[in-house]
Amino acid sequence: MKDALAIHRWLLAHQVHHEIVRLPRALTCAGELPEIMHADAGHCLEVSVYEVDTRVGLEPVAVLSSVATPPRPGLVGALLGARKVHPASAFMVNAATEYAAGLVCPLLLPDDLALLVDDRLSNDLPGDTLVHTPTGERRTALSLRASDLLRLVSGKRLDLAPQARLPLQHGRRRSHPLPH
Repeated sequence: MKDALAIHRWLLAHQVHHEIVRLPRALTCAGELPEIMHADAGHCLEVSVYEVDTRVGLEPVAVLSSVATPPRPGLVGALLGARKVHPASAFMVNAATEYAAGLVCPLLLPDDLALLVDDRLSNDLPGDTLVHTPTGERRTALSLRASDLLRLVSGKRLDLAPQARLPLQHGRRRSHPLPH
């Protein structure tokens, strides 16, 4: 399993200013970062892992978003054209990411793991904003500038904002956006 020391060494090698923060109490998941660090939930990031049923089979897909605006599995599935999407089991998260489930850091993810990055992070977080992520360990978190983190993660950027309800047409809701 990857840990804070591996992340620290990797960031030092890439000459990225960061801080590994010792937490006053243990994390059970990234969603607790805002409370424990006394930080805005929009500045605390999490990696959610989903089990996606594609034509090829079941595959894990990781999604980087803020704790304040996690993506809905249905939206992730629609964007990927998947048959079904649901949160991955702890075993799958551990195996696919090499981090403890619920504490996945967006850095050092395996190359073969698909990563989607919520485009709202680029839009909502000015480059010098300090963001916080788990490190894979329960008692530490990573703090660094949003611009550095977004530059270092290699993933497909997608708009993961929930879509507004679409108007009824002939008694049925439209399943796709209206053309302009």
